[in-house]
Order: sequence, then structure tokens, then C-alpha cells
Amino acid sequence: MKLDRITIKPDEMNGQPCLRNMRLTFKRVVELAAFYPHREKLLKENPELEDEDIRQALIYVATYLDDRIVELPLNHETAALPRATPNGRHAAERSWSAPSSV
Repeated sequence: MKLDRITIKPDEMNGQPCLRNMRLTFKRVVELAAFYPHREKLLKENPELEDEDIRQALIYVATYLDDRIVELPLNHETAALPRATPNGRHAAERSWSAPSSV
């Protein structure tokens, strides 16, 4: 895996990894990738970026994440279940009706 678009200079951007000697940190590139739902729009609005820049930024950041198993409490699934209303139906099943006029 070749990461040739990363530059780290202690005297620039507080030594944060930047993209191709620009004052654009990899952190910012990853934030932009997360913010824009479509990469085409991201590249159009940030013409200094290239598709390979985004790919390498994501790979670089991923190297800092450890794979680990997180133990969850036995009842963790109950938090995701929809709550039942007093009539026994789930909130998502309720139908909306306009308030009656007074």
C-alpha cells in the first residue's frame, strides 16, 4: 500500500499529516468525505482534491483504528426496540390524524 500523497512537517499545521504539501490535513479530507454524500460533488466544490487524495486519506486514518471487540451488556438490544403505546401498538404504527375542530 503506497501512501505517496502524505506530507508531515513539524513546522507546518502543527505537524499534522497533510495532503501533497498543501495546508489541508488528512483529518479535514476525511471530514469532507463524511460530509458529502456524493464524491462527485465533493470534488467539484474542492477542485484541489483528487479521488486518490480521498482514498489515501481514508487508508491513512484507518491504520490508526484498532480492531477490537467491545462487550455489550446482555440487554443492549432492548434499547433498539420500539416502545409500545398504551394501546399495544408501536409508535411507528400509529397513524396521524388531523385534530378535530373546536
